[in-house]
Amino acid sequence: MLVVGAGYAGSVVAERMAAAGQRRILVIDRRDHIAGNAYDYYDEHGVLCHRYGPHIFHTNSQKVVEYLSRFTDWRPYEHRVLADVDGQLLPMPINRTTVNRLYGLDLKTDEDVEAFYRERAEPIALVKTSEDAVVSKVGRDLYERFFRGYTRKQWERDPSELHASVCARIPLRTNTDDRYFTDWHQAMPADGYTEMFRRILDHPNIEVSLGTDYFEIQDELAYDHLVFTGPVDRFFDYRFGALPYRSLEWDLVTEPTPDGGLVQPVGSVNHPSQDVPYTRKTEFRHLTGQSPHDASTIAVEYPRSEGDPYYPIPRDDTRELYKRYEQLAAELPNVTFVGRLARYQYLNMDQVVAQALTTFDKLVAARRFELVDPVGS
Repeated sequence: MLVVGAGYAGSVVAERMAAAGQRRILVIDRRDHIAGNAYDYYDEHGVLCHRYGPHIFHTNSQKVVEYLSRFTDWRPYEHRVLADVDGQLLPMPINRTTVNRLYGLDLKTDEDVEAFYRERAEPIALVKTSEDAVVSKVGRDLYERFFRGYTRKQWERDPSELHASVCARIPLRTNTDDRYFTDWHQAMPADGYTEMFRRILDHPNIEVSLGTDYFEIQDELAYDHLVFTGPVDRFFDYRFGALPYRSLEWDLVTEPTPDGGLVQPVGSVNHPSQDVPYTRKTEFRHLTGQSPHDASTIAVEYPRSEGDPYYPIPRDDTRELYKRYEQLAAELPNVTFVGRLARYQYLNMDQVVAQALTTFDKLVAARRFELVDPVGS
C-alpha cells in the first residue's frame, strides 16, 4: 500500500494498516522530514521550535488520546492568549476580565456579562457571515476591536465576505476562564511532535521515503491501494481549477534570557490592529516547557496569499468547487482521500487523527484488506 504524506493523516493510517492489518506500507513525502506541519526541531539556541507555526494539542476525544499515548508521554500545557487592544493586553477569547478591563467595569457574575452582551448585540435574522456571527452576539464595538482587523489580515477578506464558521469557532465567555481551549486533554508531546511521529512510523512493515514527490514518480510505483493526503485539486491536475488557500510565513526572533525567564506573559499575543502587519507572536518555550533557558525564540506570524496551503477559504463557491473534486474522488475505489488538504477542511490535529482512525476502520469494513491483528501491538 502506498501512503502519500507523512503528516498526521498519512502516518496514522500507515501505522494502523501496518500494525493491525500487517500490510507492507510505503510512505512518501515531498518534504525532507516526517510530521507534516507539526514538525519541530531544536534551533541553534537549543529552543524547540515548530517550523510551520505553533501547534498546541488539545482534544475531547478519549480515543485519540489513547491512540497517541502509545507513542508519546505528555506534558500538561494550557494555552493562553492575550490581545493587544488599545494599549492593553486583554484575555482572548473575550471573557469577563476582558470586558471589565476594556470598559472600566466591575461585572461580578456570568449573568452580568450576558446582559452586557445582549445590550450591545445587533439582531440579525439569518446569520450568514463572520461579521454576522460576532455582531449578533456582542455588538459592533467588540467586533471592531478584536475581530475585524485580525480577520482581514488572516484571510485578506473582510469578515462580511467569509462564512460564519470562521469567527464562530472563537468562543465568547461570561466567566473568567482565560484558557484559549477548554478541552479536558490539553498537553504537549513530552519529547516533541517529530519524536512522536518517528515512533508512529517505526514499524517493520513501514518504509519511509522523504524528498519524494508523488507526482514525479506516480507512474513508477506499483501498489494495491493508495492513501492520498495531499491537495485533492492537485491530484486531479486542477481539472476544475485550483482550490484557494491562505498561507503563512514566520519570522523567528531569538532574545537572550540570561535570567532563564520568558519574554511574553503568555504563549501567544494577538495583534488585531490593521496597523500592525503581523497577526500574533508566539513564544515557543511557553509551549515546550523549556524553562529555565538562556534564550527564547518567538515566531512572528504573517498571513500570506501564496505559499504552502494552510487554511481552506470557507465560502460557498469554494465549497461547491470542492464538491466537484469530491465526486471525482468517490469514483476511485482504490484511492482513499484523507486529511485537511485531501478533503479541503480546516481541521485541528486531533480531528485529523480521528479522521485517520475512522478511515482505517472504514477500509477494514469495506474489506479492502484483512484485519490480522485487532490490537496492532
